[in-house]
Amino acid sequence: MTARKGERYSLGKLIVQGGTPLEGRVSISGAKNATLAVMAAAMMGCGETILENIPNIVDVEVMMELCRELGGEANWLEPGTIRMVLPDSASCKTSYTLAKKLRASNLLLGALIGRFGWAEVALPGGDNIGSRPMDLHIKGLYCLGAELKVEHGYIRGGVIGGGKRLTGNKVYLDFPSVGATENIMMAAVLAKGQTIIENCAKEPEIVDLANFLNAMGGRVRGAGTDLIRIDGVQRLEGVRYAVIPDRVEAGTYMVAAAATRGRVIVENVIPTHLHALSAKLREMGVTVEEEDDQVLVDGRGEFRPVDIKTMPYPGFPTDMQSQLMALLASVSGTSMIVENVYENRLRVVDELQRMGAQIKIEGRTAIIDGTSELTGAQVKATDLRAGAALIIAGLIAEGETEVSCMYHVDRGYEHLEEKLRSLGAKVRRVESSSKA
Repeated sequence: MTARKGERYSLGKLIVQGGTPLEGRVSISGAKNATLAVMAAAMMGCGETILENIPNIVDVEVMMELCRELGGEANWLEPGTIRMVLPDSASCKTSYTLAKKLRASNLLLGALIGRFGWAEVALPGGDNIGSRPMDLHIKGLYCLGAELKVEHGYIRGGVIGGGKRLTGNKVYLDFPSVGATENIMMAAVLAKGQTIIENCAKEPEIVDLANFLNAMGGRVRGAGTDLIRIDGVQRLEGVRYAVIPDRVEAGTYMVAAAATRGRVIVENVIPTHLHALSAKLREMGVTVEEEDDQVLVDGRGEFRPVDIKTMPYPGFPTDMQSQLMALLASVSGTSMIVENVYENRLRVVDELQRMGAQIKIEGRTAIIDGTSELTGAQVKATDLRAGAALIIAGLIAEGETEVSCMYHVDRGYEHLEEKLRSLGAKVRRVESSSKA
């Protein structure tokens, strides 16, 4: 299998012809955010781990390269399945060259200190969507007995006194950070004694990581609530595991179906993970019906404006507000979006305005005066979810939209053009590439 190579980023553009309602069925890939956390945790296991339902996206390839850089093995066995092994002789240092491409590279901090007692991890990159400091990660690991320093662009350190194992403790997070919760979970699973994480993140990806760690032999309880208990074990073993479906990819196609006034069945989903989005779409007047592992979205009715506040799970996800903003830009009336998680999520507004969207920014609030007159334009994806939003806007705009900087979108959506075309969308990529 040939995956998109992490060392090369697509500089291509997506050409989108608007005006066609999406119709049909689309199958959702494995969750990007769950996959990256599970891949980091897989490096804690002795022996090989086989991971299934893995999306073929740039971020996954970068994490595989990080595993190889540490001295491990990571390769595709077949579409959707990868094999990973990190031996006891592994290096515990990541390079800036790779870490700058992937925010989730910071998850190697907890994984490496948990298994080897030491790590030297370059400060991570990823989307420029706002401040995402490492202080909660460092605080949590310090509570478990790790001493860390940030210097020369790296976070360096290990178990105080030079030991191999951390020690369980009580950790309270000032904010329910997903990344900090994941890092502390991984570090604690091999620590001596019990760790209790309070005010932790409750996202489905946290539950998936806990399930994976338990499959490897860990003892994690309470994932999905605001208190997680972890009883440390001596060793984790490699296993075979399938990650959950991607709730943000699913949500993106749900919004695209509604925006184009189409009718789409979104398959291979866990409907409970989508409840916050489904509730808002229903409030707008969109028909959303859940059945087993699929959701039907019918956008052929009359829409109403809505107000949204992004919040940690189970609140409305920050990863879906850009896409919904594109939809609301075409809904008559005034809607409002308050971004409570990442301040730079509203950068997409400048690009939507180029397409005729009537949006004003006041602090962290976007005030949207809906119009049915979006028009195609040349726009730029400023981050992963902004790119998805601009594609949705292009699908409903009059004429042709050219979305550049598609490498952002390639980081998180598998086979985007193919899936859109299967639903009737008129999209094509104009490709070029260069070293990142």
